[in-house]
Amino acid sequence: MNIPSPHPPRIGVFDSGLGGLSVMHSLCELRDDARFVYVADSGHAPYGDKPVETIVARSLHIADFLAQQGMDLLVVACNTATAAAVQALRLAHPTLPIVGVEPGIKPAVQRSRNGKIGVLATTATLRSDRFQLLAQAHADRVELTLQAGVGLADAIEAHPLDGDEVRRAVERCCTPLRDAGVDTVVLGCTHYPLVADVIARQFAPAVSLVDTSEAIARRTLDLIPRGPALDAPISDRLELWSTGDTALLTKACQRWLGVHVQALELPPTVPMSGIG
Repeated sequence: MNIPSPHPPRIGVFDSGLGGLSVMHSLCELRDDARFVYVADSGHAPYGDKPVETIVARSLHIADFLAQQGMDLLVVACNTATAAAVQALRLAHPTLPIVGVEPGIKPAVQRSRNGKIGVLATTATLRSDRFQLLAQAHADRVELTLQAGVGLADAIEAHPLDGDEVRRAVERCCTPLRDAGVDTVVLGCTHYPLVADVIARQFAPAVSLVDTSEAIARRTLDLIPRGPALDAPISDRLELWSTGDTALLTKACQRWLGVHVQALELPPTVPMSGIG
């Protein structure tokens, strides 16, 4: 049985960019006992069209940085990075608990009424061995329609979430799913819940969207039980780092988490942490 930590747990969270803030939102709501360090690799976003070797290298770079900061747990808040790099991360940091993110196919199967499920994810996620195994394990009795969200994460990173660029990207990606008659859509990239309302408008009201952010936050409780609540607002418990535009991350945090935290620039090189 896990024993609560004698000090406030430090949870590191990273994504290819801003999308992991959807997971951060759930973590902040669930864990008033923890301190967080969030890294957006926006200078190298999106991961979805990158070679696997590049995704692994970037993930290891950021994990080393977070390990150096004394994290007690690491959340890979990126479906693409989880698919490509989570095994490499666990080998590099065997004593650091690591939680990955995977498309919510299992809950989608449980929720679907007509057995037609759409999966909206990056090309890299849909092509990965981890996704294929996930689909084989849970979707053998349903019809999956796979849709690569080409350009959608880019639009979310670069444009206002309620702007025309994002709306057009969402419409382009959702039209094939709507035409396939799906009644459940898996949001298989952590960027996509940031525009869940835009996506929902592309479908009939009865169509359900599946987002695993809350499940990921709950999983951290299995690994590090909740401790005493901290007498501090989230703005005092959160650090933000970015390899891209720090002002963009600061603004996105203000909008998505409702707090102002000044993002810092991540160092271009990080010495190995030595953990593990």
